[in-house]
Amino acid sequence: MENKIRILIIDDHPLFRKGVSQIISDEPNFEVVGEAASGLDGIELAVQLAPDLVLLDLNMKGIDGLETLRRLKQTDLKSRYVVLTVSDAEEDLLEALKSGADGYLLKDMEPEDLRSNLVKAALGVTVLQDSLTEVLTKALIEPDTKTTAADVNLTDRETEILDCLAEGMNNKNIARKLGISDTTVKVHIKNILRKLNLTSRLEAAVWRHQNR
Repeated sequence: MENKIRILIIDDHPLFRKGVSQIISDEPNFEVVGEAASGLDGIELAVQLAPDLVLLDLNMKGIDGLETLRRLKQTDLKSRYVVLTVSDAEEDLLEALKSGADGYLLKDMEPEDLRSNLVKAALGVTVLQDSLTEVLTKALIEPDTKTTAADVNLTDRETEILDCLAEGMNNKNIARKLGISDTTVKVHIKNILRKLNLTSRLEAAVWRHQNR
């Protein structure tokens, strides 16, 4: 990559921030541009620095990670947001995805796995800790409610886009593959989520994997 991926870390544990910063710095394509010890400081820094990627913890004093994420999503920032936490609780995972997280990783993952997942996240791929995929699938889909794209009246184009989401593609790549504009892709994704009664791209991707 010619341009470095600029990363902001929001976590209220100084030692953890330092450790993650060190792990990230071992990847030449990454640059840690800022660290914040609270959600409010993190939001302020994010607005100032406009990082490519924001890593945030869920459990912080003051406003927690979910509220921080919701407020960040209300800004005009084009950053991608990855939750990095100790919690593998189903409700935390689902709430983070509904709040707009682009990824959900656990703090105990191997350094090389963390780096590779952050590269993917920066490129527009939604990242999820392997051990959590089953948790998310169980939470979203009951075996006896299996449906197909036809059941929810998805158009052929929406089904194509859903397949692209299932492959982890971002809007730009989907637009290029299908020969349509980014804006058109966004409209289709909005319609897909409405029809499936889901709130995030990742939920839609999991739905597609389960309902082929």
